[in-house]
Amino acid sequence: MGSIIMEPDDIATYLQQGIIPETNLSAICISTGKINSSGFFNQSFFLDYSVPLLLLQITLSSGIILLLYQLLKNLGQTLIVAQILGGVILGPSVLGQIQLFDRTIFPLHSLVTLDAVSTFGYMFYFFVIGIPVDPTVVKKIDKQALAIGFSTVATPTVLGTLFVSFLMNNFVLEPKTANSLPVIAQLESVLSFPVIAHFLCELGIINSEFGHVALSASLVSMLTSFCIITTSVLMHQSAGESSMILKTMGNAIGLAVAIVAIIRPTVSWMMKRSSKGEPLKQGYVVTLCLAVVISGFCSHALGLHMYYGPLILGIAMPPGPPIGSTMIDKLEYFTFWFFMPLFFLKTGLGMNIYAVKWKNYLAVQSVALVSVLGKFLGAFLSSIFCKIPIKHGMALGLVMNFQGVLELGLFKMMKRNKAIDNGSFVIMCMSLVIVTSIITPVIRCLYDPSKRYVVYKRRTVMHSRPHTELRVVVCIHDQENVPTIINILEALNPTKRSPLSVNILHLVELVGRTNPLVISHKVTKRKSSEATSSEHVVNAFMYFEQSNYGQVTIFPFTVIAPPKTMHDDVCRIALDKRVSLIILPFHKTFIANGASMPYKKVSKITNNNILSNAPCSVGILVDRGFLNSSKPIYDSGSSYHVAILFLGGADDREALAIGARMARHPHINLTVIRLLENGTISSDGTINSKLDNDMVSEFRNTVAGNYRVMYIEEAVADGGGTISVIRQMANIYKLILVGRNHDYPSTLLMGLTDWNEHVELGIIGELLATADFMSNTSVLVVQQQQQYADLENEKDHDTSSWDPDNIRESQHLPIQRHTSEDI
Repeated sequence: MGSIIMEPDDIATYLQQGIIPETNLSAICISTGKINSSGFFNQSFFLDYSVPLLLLQITLSSGIILLLYQLLKNLGQTLIVAQILGGVILGPSVLGQIQLFDRTIFPLHSLVTLDAVSTFGYMFYFFVIGIPVDPTVVKKIDKQALAIGFSTVATPTVLGTLFVSFLMNNFVLEPKTANSLPVIAQLESVLSFPVIAHFLCELGIINSEFGHVALSASLVSMLTSFCIITTSVLMHQSAGESSMILKTMGNAIGLAVAIVAIIRPTVSWMMKRSSKGEPLKQGYVVTLCLAVVISGFCSHALGLHMYYGPLILGIAMPPGPPIGSTMIDKLEYFTFWFFMPLFFLKTGLGMNIYAVKWKNYLAVQSVALVSVLGKFLGAFLSSIFCKIPIKHGMALGLVMNFQGVLELGLFKMMKRNKAIDNGSFVIMCMSLVIVTSIITPVIRCLYDPSKRYVVYKRRTVMHSRPHTELRVVVCIHDQENVPTIINILEALNPTKRSPLSVNILHLVELVGRTNPLVISHKVTKRKSSEATSSEHVVNAFMYFEQSNYGQVTIFPFTVIAPPKTMHDDVCRIALDKRVSLIILPFHKTFIANGASMPYKKVSKITNNNILSNAPCSVGILVDRGFLNSSKPIYDSGSSYHVAILFLGGADDREALAIGARMARHPHINLTVIRLLENGTISSDGTINSKLDNDMVSEFRNTVAGNYRVMYIEEAVADGGGTISVIRQMANIYKLILVGRNHDYPSTLLMGLTDWNEHVELGIIGELLATADFMSNTSVLVVQQQQQYADLENEKDHDTSSWDPDNIRESQHLPIQRHTSEDI
C-alpha cells in the first residue's frame, strides 16, 4: 500500500515552494554514514545527520502542538484542532515560507525517517483509542439508536448528493475538483464510532445517558456508512475490481475474527495470573505491545490499512484494570505527544493553503457544510422524534459532526487512490478544523459535563411500575451498616412478582495506588487483597439472597477510589443498572444515649456528592438501632413499626411511595402522619399542593383494607407544633421515613431553618436523627431523583381531575385528626 502518510503528491507539494530543486520524486537517497553526528565541536553540522535531526523535529512538532493546545483548551477546543494547526504551522503554509528554516529543519532525506517513525506511532494511537471502546454497546442498540444513527447518515448523503448535482449543473468547475465532489459528499457523511467514543471521553461524558445514546447511534451510523459506501463502490467497479474489494473485505473480517479469537483467551490468562490492584507484569506489557506491531504487519500484508489491526486489537482488550488501564497508562502520553505530532507534521508538510484556488475552496467547503447541516438535522430531528430534550438533541447533532484522525487517514487514502485531488484534500482538512473548533465549545454550552448523570426518564420508586423488579444500589462503608440495611431491604417487601435487584457497593478509600478499582465479586472468583476486606459484607448479603431465593438478587462490588471521585463509580453503576433508589449510610453512627461515634470524612464527602449527582432517588439511612440488636424482619415473629412523616414536596412523595411498598409486608405496621397547616389541606392551586394531595389520595386507595396501615392528620401552626408531633413519635417506631426537602417557605418549618447543621439530612431529618428521645429509632431520609432531563414534560401524576375534597371524602382508609394542642 505504500506510505500511509507521505505520498509523492505530498512531496511534490512540499517541493513546489521552489526551496528544493524538484528532480526525482520516485527515489530519495540517504547516506548511511550520516546517521549519528560526531558533534558540533568536531566540525560536523549535527543537523546533517538523521538522529539529531529527528530529535529536533520531534521537539518542534510536540512543542508547538503542546503550546497551541494550552492556548486553545481555554477556548474549549480539543486536541485534534491543535494537532492539525501545529502541522500546518510547520508546513509550507507558514514557517515553510522561510527558506532557511525549511532547508535546515526539513530536508528531503529526513522525510523517510519521519514517515517510518510516525507510522509506528499511528498504529499505537489507534490501539490506545480502541481500548476504552466497549464492544458490548452493540447489545444496547435499540429503536432510538437505530433511528438516530440511520438518519444521521442518510440525511447528509441525500442532501450532499443533491447539492453536488446542483453545483455541477449550474457552475463551471475545474475537472479535478468536479470529479472529487461526489466522493467528498460521501466522505463528509461518514461517521467513525471509535473517534466519537474518544471525543466523548475527552469531553468526560462517555458514561452519561447522553454518551450512551451518542455511542449507540454512532455505531449504527458507522455501519450504515460502511454499507452505503461499499454498495456505491461495487456499483461503479468492474467485475475484477469488485472481486478484489470483496476479497479485501473478507480479509478484514478474517483478521478481526483471528485477533479476537487469539487475544481474548490470552488476556483472560494474563488477568488470572495478575493480582488485583497490582501493576501488570512487565512481560505482559511487552507481549501486548508486540501484538500491536504484529497486528499492524498482518493488516499491511493483507492489503488493509495499517491502523486496522491495532484498532481491532484495542477494542478486543478489556477497558478496565489491570490490562486496559495499564496499557493506556503506559502508552497514551508517549504516543499522543511524541509519535502523533510527527504524523500531523508530515500531513502539514503536504498542505499548502496558498495553492488552493478561491473558487475551488468555495465549492468543496460548501459541500462539506451541507453535509454538516445534514448530519445535524438528521440527528436533531430524530432525537426530537425519540423525545430527547431539545438542547440534548442539538448537542447530539453536533457530536455526530466530530471528525478526527481516522477521518484524516480516510481523506489521505482517498487522495492516494486518486478519488480526490490534493487541493480538495487540503480544503477538507481545513473544514475539519473549522467545524470541530466551532462545535466543541457549543457542545460544552449545550451539555454540561457535570450533568453527565442526567437521564431521560424518571428513575424513582414512585414512578416504578407496580409488581415489577425494583433495582437498588446499597453503599456500605463499614460492617456495622449491614444489619440495619438488610432490614431496610427486607422491609421493601421482595416477592416473586415484585423482586429486588440489589447492587452492593462496599466503598473503600483509595490508599497507595493511582488507579481506582471496581471489583465484581460474582465475576471474580479468586480472592484478592482488595476483596478480603469485603468478604464479611458480601457473605452477609449472599445469605440474605439465599434466604429470599427467587425474590432477591445480589450483585456485590468493592469500589476502591479517592473520596472526591468515589461518587462517580456509585452513580455510574446506578446509571448502567437503571436503578430507582440508592441507599447510603449516614456518615455518623449514633449510640443509645444520643451521642455519636467518630466518623470518617470520606463518608460525608461521598454522600454529599451522590446527593448532588445521583441519576435516581437517594435514601440516607441514619442507623440508631444497631447497638440495640434488632432482629431481622424475616426472622421476627412480632411487628416492625414504621412511620412516614409527610409535610409535602417531591421528597415526601417519594418517601410515601417507598412506604406504600413496605405496607404490603406482613410483619410491618405502617403509620402515615401528615402535618397540615392549621389543620386544612392546601387547595392553593399550586402544582406541588395538587401532587401532594393526589399522592396521598392514591396511597389511601392503594392500601385500602390493610388493617396494618394507619393514616393520621396533625394540625400544626408553626415549627414548635412540628417538634411536638416528633416528640410524640419517640421510641414507638423502629424506622421513620421522611423527605429531605419540603415545600419552602412553610409555616410547618417556621423557626426551624436555623437548626440545620447536617444539610444532607434536611431540617426534619436532622431533628429526627439528633433528638435524644429517638434513641431506638432509625431514620431513612429520602431525596427524589433530581437529575432528569425535562422537568416541564415530566409529571408526577395527572392532576387534571383532582378535587381538593376527594381526600376527605375517601372512606377507604380511616383518618385520625389531631391538633398540636392535643399533644
